[in-house]
Amino acid sequence: MDRRKYLKTITLGSIIPFMAPSILAKESFSIWPYKKGVNFKSNWHNWNNMKWVGPEYWGNRLQDWILQDKAVVCDITGKNRNLHLLPLQKPKGLIGFTTNVKVEILNDAIKTNPKACIGLRLGAKGPYNDYRSAAVFGKGLDIGFNGKGDLKVGKQVIETLLTEIPNSFHLIVEAIPQQTNYLLKISAINPNNNQFILKEEKVTLEDKKLIGNFSLIADVPGKVSKDKAAKPSAKFSNWSITSEELKFEKNHFFGPINFAQYTLNKNKLKLTAQFSPVEEIKGHRVLLQFKINKNWETLATKKIESSGRAVNFAIENWQHTTAIPYRVLLKIPLKNMVETYNFKGTIAAEPIYKNNVKAAVFSCNAHYGFPDADVYKSVSKLTPDLALFLGDQFYEGTGGFGAQYTGDFDKTCLDYLRKWYMFGWSYREIFRHIPCAIIPDDHDVYHGNVWGESGKKADTSRGLGAYAQDSGGYKMTADWVNMVQFTQTSHLPDPYDATPLKQNIAVYYSNWNYGGISFAILEDRKFKSAPKNVLPKEANIYNGWILNENFDIKKYKHLGGELLGKRQEAFLEEWVNDWSNTSELKVVLSQTNFATVATLPKGSKTGDVIPSLKIPSTGEYIKGDKPTVDMDSNGWPAAKRDLAISIIRKGFAFHIAGDQHLASYIQYGLKEHGDSGHAFAGPALNNLWPRRFWPDVDSANHTIENPAYVGNHLDGFGNKMTVKAVANPQNSNKKPKILHTRAVGFGLVTFNKKTRDIKTACWPRFVDPTEENTQYPGWPITINQQENYGRKAVAYLPKITVKNLKKPVVKIINQKNKETEYSLRLNTASFTPKVFDKNAIYTVKVGEPDTNTWQSKSDISVNDDILKFRF
Repeated sequence: MDRRKYLKTITLGSIIPFMAPSILAKESFSIWPYKKGVNFKSNWHNWNNMKWVGPEYWGNRLQDWILQDKAVVCDITGKNRNLHLLPLQKPKGLIGFTTNVKVEILNDAIKTNPKACIGLRLGAKGPYNDYRSAAVFGKGLDIGFNGKGDLKVGKQVIETLLTEIPNSFHLIVEAIPQQTNYLLKISAINPNNNQFILKEEKVTLEDKKLIGNFSLIADVPGKVSKDKAAKPSAKFSNWSITSEELKFEKNHFFGPINFAQYTLNKNKLKLTAQFSPVEEIKGHRVLLQFKINKNWETLATKKIESSGRAVNFAIENWQHTTAIPYRVLLKIPLKNMVETYNFKGTIAAEPIYKNNVKAAVFSCNAHYGFPDADVYKSVSKLTPDLALFLGDQFYEGTGGFGAQYTGDFDKTCLDYLRKWYMFGWSYREIFRHIPCAIIPDDHDVYHGNVWGESGKKADTSRGLGAYAQDSGGYKMTADWVNMVQFTQTSHLPDPYDATPLKQNIAVYYSNWNYGGISFAILEDRKFKSAPKNVLPKEANIYNGWILNENFDIKKYKHLGGELLGKRQEAFLEEWVNDWSNTSELKVVLSQTNFATVATLPKGSKTGDVIPSLKIPSTGEYIKGDKPTVDMDSNGWPAAKRDLAISIIRKGFAFHIAGDQHLASYIQYGLKEHGDSGHAFAGPALNNLWPRRFWPDVDSANHTIENPAYVGNHLDGFGNKMTVKAVANPQNSNKKPKILHTRAVGFGLVTFNKKTRDIKTACWPRFVDPTEENTQYPGWPITINQQENYGRKAVAYLPKITVKNLKKPVVKIINQKNKETEYSLRLNTASFTPKVFDKNAIYTVKVGEPDTNTWQSKSDISVNDDILKFRF
């Protein structure tokens, strides 16, 4: 290296911030006639200070990049902090460009760090060929100064005469196409005297090194003291990119309105719009508008006040019977103008008159497939009427960098929001034009497992790991938990009972009636007891697992412990008998099903082995497994599990759940196998925890088409279940393996209101769901509504006939115990009720709850004549 070249300085005229570097130093840079292409200039000087840097950018992490004094500041000193420009990517092919940014060093801890790199990252690429993948995970060619003042160009370190990184500099990189590669000209200029700090003109590289995103980089790896790490590392301003051939994609912007979700329930529309952190801008306004008679009408105006940067709207008396376009507007006063942003969608016409109502089912969304473009492509072909996201919208590690559990409260909120934004970035097109239910699960509130114990505070005195979780309650603060719930659930119908729990933690369990389907939305984590607080000490509980091999959990079925809690049990008791709003079928939605459809190798004490378990070849049957006793599942507490099932079957309710990372279709059993309802646990969208179900049965004749694991089983807690289908992980030659061997995918449940059939379908990702034989083995499965109360009849009451009342509701009440045996909205003019005590006397109630029109006949026995009802 010739160090003498760095002794030469060239005095320049005053630097115009946005002028192409080629004009600043003609000796070093060529001049292009910019008649087309890109002349990008950062606009930070027109924005006010805030905790976000604009819709053109994606910061890693969100909380680490702020807008301050007309520049962006990396508000932390740490490893691999980067800020990506979203609308501009370098495609394949030799395309010249120049990029220039002003950098100021804010933390002396960077100086002397030889591994640091402050400057630019070019050609950033992620796991998938998508600018969003690159924005979150992109690795590329880092160009900048290290702490010692040497120039880093990728892995190459070019020594200079500097002894430390300059306090401020303009970094200029020009990529000049050669015949088969690029020549890079790299310069740094002192902004105080307009002199060159360095010039490097001999870097050559292949085109593939520059394909991808442009980003800023503030990478300070290695050990940094806690107090110094908390300080800002660098400030960036006046970023420009010029090129005659690059293309600026404005549709790549993300924010400040990121997405929106809604439900419509009994003529009440609730819509929640998710924003970027722009709430500090004074005078901003959020408007909700609907296009009615070709004109946009504003129905509500608000401002952003939630720490979750979400705004909820509730519109009463929604009377529209056709699809109505909506848009959320955000008006932001900038220093030079008022900027208006909008997010558009559709309030779909409620499918009241459709025979088939289709619900798309999703859960467990890690980042392995981000931005998951294949999911929307596949699901859109199925034209669902609504979407169900049933927990674990992300994981603590989503997007890299782990999770920020402690420290500044708002930074923990922003840490959550980055993961939540990624969820919306992947799936917002699925629910842009249809309603959706979203319910958070354990990982959404930064728990591996959560036993909420009615909102208590977990014991975090020994850290935030298994000990805290086993203590019961929530590790994060109540305000933070409420923030998460507001962003994910405030669009749901109003809670059945909104009384908050301990620590003032809010609830959201509710009834959603849509298109003739009545959904009971449950919170099956929040009220649940922590097993360590219920079971005897000798069980030796760790993270919800029993470490004592001699402890038989089945003997403690009635020891106690809550599952849904008394409040939700009371809600379900009312819900199963409420057929108002023309409800025709009932569905329970929860994070987890009421059984443990999983096995582990004998000798395994916890599920920690799951990620490393062998994934078998297609057709192979795994031997040597045993049922698990994972108390994170709703198979425990078993007595309360039985109670929940005994309630929901009274309404012939179907159950849809998430969480399990193993798609399964089962029928619940209480006293006998198959005496209760059916349940579908959908597959994971991205599978971090590839559970499996290989019960110890005769597998001699096992095939994919005729699997040995179907049939009657007892789970690890002794719960009866009849397994109809399971999508076990199976080996595949496709890559990436993590998306092709772990049985990922999505489901679709179709409710036929005319026949009352319920059809469940289950697909892997990356298939065309409209083609035949693309589903997981065992699916589709079709049952009739009445099969959701599989209990065998002891006897039958006389036939009921109904005249002059279309689709009447029938309730069968046992006069001995004054309990409703079950209720059902009929799709026929006659019905023969089954009963379970031939010696009991019954009341039969028939009517229409929407008009409160009822007729009753009491003292009915199995020996009576036909029961005729005329309205």
